[in-house]
Amino acid sequence: MNAGAAAPLAAAQAAAPVATHFKTAGRLDHIDPFWVMECAKAAQDIARSPACDPAQGGEPMLYLNIGEPDFTAPAPVLRAAQACLAAGHTQYTAATGLPALRQRIAAWYGSRYGLDVDPARIVVTAGASAALQLICLALFEPGDDVLMPDPSYPCNRHFVAAAGARAQLLPAGAGQRFQPSAASVAAAWGPATRGVLLASPSNPTGTSIAPDEMARIAALVHARGGVTLVDEIYLGLSFDAAFGHSALALGPAVDDSIISINSFSKYFCMTGWRLGWMVLPPALVAPVEKLAQNLFICPSSIAQHAALACFDEESIAVCEARRVEFRRRRDFIVPALQAIGFDVPVVPDGAFYVWADCSRFLRADSAMPTSWEFSFEMMRRAHVALTPGRDFGPAAASRFVRLSFASSMDSLEQAVQRLARELA
Repeated sequence: MNAGAAAPLAAAQAAAPVATHFKTAGRLDHIDPFWVMECAKAAQDIARSPACDPAQGGEPMLYLNIGEPDFTAPAPVLRAAQACLAAGHTQYTAATGLPALRQRIAAWYGSRYGLDVDPARIVVTAGASAALQLICLALFEPGDDVLMPDPSYPCNRHFVAAAGARAQLLPAGAGQRFQPSAASVAAAWGPATRGVLLASPSNPTGTSIAPDEMARIAALVHARGGVTLVDEIYLGLSFDAAFGHSALALGPAVDDSIISINSFSKYFCMTGWRLGWMVLPPALVAPVEKLAQNLFICPSSIAQHAALACFDEESIAVCEARRVEFRRRRDFIVPALQAIGFDVPVVPDGAFYVWADCSRFLRADSAMPTSWEFSFEMMRRAHVALTPGRDFGPAAASRFVRLSFASSMDSLEQAVQRLARELA
């Protein structure tokens, strides 16, 4: 590897804390760097080099590493934000969110999923990240264990760690669609286990938990006095009717132990607006509200007023058209990757990620012994940014990369051509 690629690689691998005259909190010892973002910084460094400068005959970097749609918020949402600013509706809202927005979200569950959700159970948050932080602080404490799949989104386990609890990873292979089963949850459950934190569809795999398996997991967790947290931020981007069901549909037998986390970022393409929500059992609303009042005061008022327009007929039509486009991109990228030598053992049924095995290109005695080095080599040689598996858990970290097909079809086509060129 040349010096240009080695420098960002070394910097990202080290990520050493800067010496200070004060002591940082011990919880930081249990939170790894967010390698997705460290790799993104390295990609940006390489992108500034002459090799990526079209004026010097270079190829622009293609970013398939970040889970951000190339679409922005639908036009009605932009108009609503402008109207909010013009009218001066920028004051604090209730910590749980605008009552009108909570009602709109509840109505959406009814129209889309056939669910009767009481708006009083909905808490609007500063993104799904704030929702996860609030619920982890409300439920978990030092000494608690929370079961999670491996692979899974790294920040989710770090929210658990920030609350002082421990994330216990359950390796989940292709035979399980990279998702945990009731049997694996039962086998891992211990005296300190407080519950499970799942994601369906999942980041990084784009795979969902089948409704019958989710029901078995939730029943098991409920019977043991635990809580089932389900990250459903990609639920609106489901492509398969067999999946695409909210855990809130599991029924009254487990209702008081199910918590659904959602977001306006992915389906509604409002990433930087930082707005999400969660649906809680009634008994948890007041404790979470108390935390939200103290930690956040309220979510962005402008984002909330704008999000009211997400549920307009025009906005939903736009978002549905984009969901169809994401499926079209999936149907292109999966066979295209397989054709050039990647193994995609499970086709994603939602979200916009492919969890691809790059083992064919790895050799212990080469510059690419693991997916980490592979990803940096592809940044340097193909000018295609991928995310190595390191972030998502140790089970298959050295073999897998995550590719985001949230970019345009043109970018995906160019990326496949470049990867094929370098991997031939």
